Amino acid sequence: MTIPSDVRPGATADAAAERVLDNAPYASLSGPHHRFAERHGTALRYHPDVSVFAALPSAAGPADWADMAALVGPGATIAVSGQDVSSVPDTWGVLETGQGVQLVDDGLVTAPDEEAVRLGAADVDEMLALVALTKPGPFAVRTVELGTYLGIRRGGALVAMAGERLHPPGWTEISAVCTHPDHRGQGLATRLVRAVGHGIRERGETPMMHAAAANENAIRLYLSIGFRLRRHTTFMAVRTPAAP
Repeated sequence: MTIPSDVRPGATADAAAERVLDNAPYASLSGPHHRFAERHGTALRYHPDVSVFAALPSAAGPADWADMAALVGPGATIAVSGQDVSSVPDTWGVLETGQGVQLVDDGLVTAPDEEAVRLGAADVDEMLALVALTKPGPFAVRTVELGTYLGIRRGGALVAMAGERLHPPGWTEISAVCTHPDHRGQGLATRLVRAVGHGIRERGETPMMHAAAANENAIRLYLSIGFRLRRHTTFMAVRTPAAP
């Protein structure tokens, strides 16, 4: 599968509504997820037990990066997106960069799922084990607090899940979509995406997603069920300068 470099834009009105997604972590932390935000100046981050993401204003400058260093402390590693690699100060370390895609609802058919159960704090150990096995992306001990997480159990064991992560105004990201290898090919991921999307729509918001550009199978699935590729993204793991 070749991911097109020319992303199809939405209508003019849609493009204006989607602009908040250009820096989704910052829009989330400065908006609906403000209760999870730790802040110093212009720098924001989730508590590490909630999410690895930190955020700066778009086109961040040296003062913004200095605020982030003060927020997270010396020698700390954080994940950021919505920034150009060239904006990272020379005194910081860029540990890893990854290419991703951002997808938005473009006709997703949503519906509740009678087999899906709401997951919470009591399920975190199982959720972490499933994430460790399937590697859908970062997931921490309090990530479940970010929104609704649904799972499907077979024989009492959690075999598939999906939930909500970033929350820019008017949008909610569907994330942590994963299925145990022994239960793939049954359409569980699609059912859970539709079910989580149903809850998002019920609140009057619009589903969106992120995926690693190399995860062609997932992208193909999301496009086939009603998502549109909006833009390409760059994720970075960066480390603050060490203490003098």
